[in-house]
Amino acid sequence: MKITFTSNGQPRPRLGNLAKILCAAALLAGAASAARASDPTGIYAFVDRVVFEPNEAAPERIQVWGGFALAKTENRDDYHDAERGFMYFRLRPSDEEVCKKEWADLKSVAGTGQIVAFGSRPENKAITLRKTDAKVEKPDVYPKGWGMNKVNARDYTPLNQLVKLQGKKTDAKAPPKPPGK
Repeated sequence: MKITFTSNGQPRPRLGNLAKILCAAALLAGAASAARASDPTGIYAFVDRVVFEPNEAAPERIQVWGGFALAKTENRDDYHDAERGFMYFRLRPSDEEVCKKEWADLKSVAGTGQIVAFGSRPENKAITLRKTDAKVEKPDVYPKGWGMNKVNARDYTPLNQLVKLQGKKTDAKAPPKPPGK
């Protein structure tokens, strides 16, 4: 092994090892920032029931009842607090078949308690979460996204809120409980 000396008689540092260390540090820093990526999901929800309009065979609109956590569009990580209510959608022009397939997926999880994700954050500007006693009118365009996906349980604020909301299931139209029961 040959050692090279600088003009002042000191051994020249080996830059090869230093370059490897710097590259490893840069990779670790990049991986750490990638692990904290933003969440593009527009809506997390559990679906209690769906209503197809005018009918299930040829739907043009859908009511989706349950609990919802809608993404805030101004920040890639924030969600509005989860609330019960319903969403009312109409077919997205030129994507009617895609919408109908996703609507069938939403119906398939209705009443199961399964938390799902659909829509995309940029599409949420035109989405309305309606209170359970609101009039069913003026449907929103069904949001474009990556399909409806089942979500595995994990420690994430919108999911935690939905789980908690499921435990507080109340139906505004249900008759009151008799006294003493």
